[in-house]
Amino acid sequence: MHTYSFEKLDVWQRSRELTKMVYKLTQAFPTSEKFGLVSQLQRACISVSSNIAEGTARKSYKEKARFTEIAYGSLMEVLNQLILSSDLSFITVEQETEGRLLIDEIGNKLNRLRQSQLNKI
Repeated sequence: MHTYSFEKLDVWQRSRELTKMVYKLTQAFPTSEKFGLVSQLQRACISVSSNIAEGTARKSYKEKARFTEIAYGSLMEVLNQLILSSDLSFITVEQETEGRLLIDEIGNKLNRLRQSQLNKI
């Protein structure tokens, strides 16, 4: 089986961990949030790893950097939604903190990846 370049990126692997974390957290959300915050959180998480993957398939480093930037924007959506989830008592402060630590790590990795892509333009 062939391994694609994005699968080797630690930032992509960590974004998968964030997605798994979010899916587990949202299982306990009220049913009334199924099409609200649950859907938004899950879609934003998936967008992070998907944009990392899609960016690796682009030809130019400018395009690669753009997809990395989009992934970062989605990551900030996830952070915002975790904060709101904590405000609404859907998750604990500890769960929010755990998510934030992983988001910080992924954000730093995305920033370094984008900078390396921009340096090649």
